[in-house]
Amino acid sequence: MRFVPPVPRRSALVVHVTLAAQVLTVAALVVFEHVRGRRLAREISALGGDPHAPGAQAVVGAVTVFAVLVMLVAVATVAGAAAYLTWLVQARQNAALSWTPALPVLAAWLVPGVNLVLPPLLVHRLWRASRPPADRRPRWVALLAAWWLSWLATLAVAVIRLPFGAPHGNSDLTGLGLADLAVVALGALLCAATVRQVTAIQAAGARASAHALTLAAQAGPFHVAAGGRRQSQARISSQPSPAVSKRSS
Repeated sequence: MRFVPPVPRRSALVVHVTLAAQVLTVAALVVFEHVRGRRLAREISALGGDPHAPGAQAVVGAVTVFAVLVMLVAVATVAGAAAYLTWLVQARQNAALSWTPALPVLAAWLVPGVNLVLPPLLVHRLWRASRPPADRRPRWVALLAAWWLSWLATLAVAVIRLPFGAPHGNSDLTGLGLADLAVVALGALLCAATVRQVTAIQAAGARASAHALTLAAQAGPFHVAAGGRRQSQARISSQPSPAVSKRSS
């Protein structure tokens, strides 16, 4: 009997948590930008980058808060990427794909250029290997395409807004706004939806396999007993009766 790895429910939950953390940290950064960031950018510009200039101490607290928020966004993003890759590797192993090592997954996501095309193909192959119902394919393809387009939009937002900390036209710190937050939130939501769908399909397949094994285990003793009775009856019928033995003698 082939060993089937467990369904990666826990790693899927970690993906959802880290995606939520990423959205929340970006939202906090956007709120800071609108409440304090624009005024802080003007104050930093007036100081001319001199930490000893008059009034420099007055902005230390705000700069510290901004730095902490940027750090939290970075940590949440890295944690989300690590959680997603962990889930992807485990889900591929559970689907019993022929190329189960983690190296192809890491290469698909980390090699520049390749990571713009190959990841959704790998996820689609994972979905097919999980044996989903045939009628779900159109909805899945639409979900996968929407997620990947939103992810590319999120990546574009990150590239355009980097480096953090450099005032954009002396009017704000990062340039992040509600539209950027909406793109990040949409990408996270669609990513979580793809993870949830693949995990649910694998969980349903695991339940069906477990039910089939249970039925086989319950039917096993009955078949053995029935087979034993049939063999005993065959042996009895093959033996000649006493009357036949007397006539033959």
